[in-house]
Amino acid sequence: MAISSLNRLISSISSQKYPAFSLTKVIKLSSISEKYCDHLLNHTQNPEKTLIKIGAELNASCVSEVLRRFSTSKPQLGLRFFIWAGVQSNYRHSQFMYSFACNLLKIGRNPSRIRDVVEDFKVEGCVINVKLFKILLNLCKEARVCDDALWVLRKMEEFNCRPDSTMYNGVIGLFCEKGDYEMAVGLMREMEGRNLFPDMITYMSMLKCFCNAGQLEDACLLFKAMKSRGCAANLVAYSALLDGLCRSGHMDKALELLEEMENKGGDCAPNVISYTSVIQNLCEKGKSMEALSILERMGSFKCSPNRITVSVLVKGLCADGHIDEACKLVVRVGDEGHVPSGECYSCLVIGLLNIKRSEDAEKRFRWMLDNSLRPNGLACSIMLKDLCAKGRFIDAFHLFEDVEKKGFVLTIDSYIYSILLVGLRRQMNVAEVEKLSCLMAEKGIPVKTLLT
Repeated sequence: MAISSLNRLISSISSQKYPAFSLTKVIKLSSISEKYCDHLLNHTQNPEKTLIKIGAELNASCVSEVLRRFSTSKPQLGLRFFIWAGVQSNYRHSQFMYSFACNLLKIGRNPSRIRDVVEDFKVEGCVINVKLFKILLNLCKEARVCDDALWVLRKMEEFNCRPDSTMYNGVIGLFCEKGDYEMAVGLMREMEGRNLFPDMITYMSMLKCFCNAGQLEDACLLFKAMKSRGCAANLVAYSALLDGLCRSGHMDKALELLEEMENKGGDCAPNVISYTSVIQNLCEKGKSMEALSILERMGSFKCSPNRITVSVLVKGLCADGHIDEACKLVVRVGDEGHVPSGECYSCLVIGLLNIKRSEDAEKRFRWMLDNSLRPNGLACSIMLKDLCAKGRFIDAFHLFEDVEKKGFVLTIDSYIYSILLVGLRRQMNVAEVEKLSCLMAEKGIPVKTLLT
């Protein structure tokens, strides 16, 4: 580049303005956080009383800097600052900040820090309100420490604070995630004893908990109770119970519930996920023809299948030996346009390979290429792997070339490339090895070590 051109470039860059984030702003931000840090170090006892006097701007960046400063040397002090910042009227912690604080202060590994800070508040005579306890419970929720969350909930009465339904829901949700439905039920009853009536969030946590624990009778009773107590069931609640019934093998009840959803319609009408869940569980039990009838019901309720629906059903039909039905299904769904024909036929290829019908699968795959139907990456990977497993490396390579020539750029498992390359080398296919090696280099695909 000529010197004159270089000078013009430098001059152009220098004249540009970058208002987004200036050095002055960085220095100002650091000075604000330093003020808070200095104050905390000089007032380790009840620092909350005088922190407000600093009068500096509070934002996420400032809080983050203070937390980083104390995270290793004085984590309790950092935690107290985080709690204090959260109760200020001009600032509110985001979900990200709760996650950031839990990770930085290692609350999950050291949940006692939550209890210690509450005890410190009590000893120092600090004024504590409900908002502060909500921050503590949010930290427990983020750190997934249910026992400590329960301890905080119980501790509120000592400070003349009354928990609300949101706080109970948070603790119930933690015990539901843990699978402790007995404790969750106890807390829900405790809510009712305090005239805090369970809402949809409570019921959804409990429904999922009962279903995950295999307590389907309790789940059904809770579902009825929810409706009788004026908490109208919606698609989310129905779907949770439907999924639980399917996973536990109660297909008769699941089908009854699906019919109820269809009859109710509106916000309770089943969607493609609801239908696919039923279809999948019927197929897993060898009832693919019954699952096929569910697909017909979907159409009558104006619910179109998606790629997963087709994949599950085709796989089930092939596994049960209903190959003709699987082929008809693929043609029909492809023609209807709900799922691309290439995806439908890819599902058929995979279904045939799963039941060791390799010859039929290969014919279908080649037919797809001849008719410009794009196979998906999974179908291509499994097809090539099957050919390699039979020692047909040259056929696999030519099939791969045909896919490339059609312009079907696919995400093929890099392990397949390695298998194919090693096989071609063993069979002394020099020209093909060179072509494949160059292609792998272009795509940045490493040759994986194969244990043979």
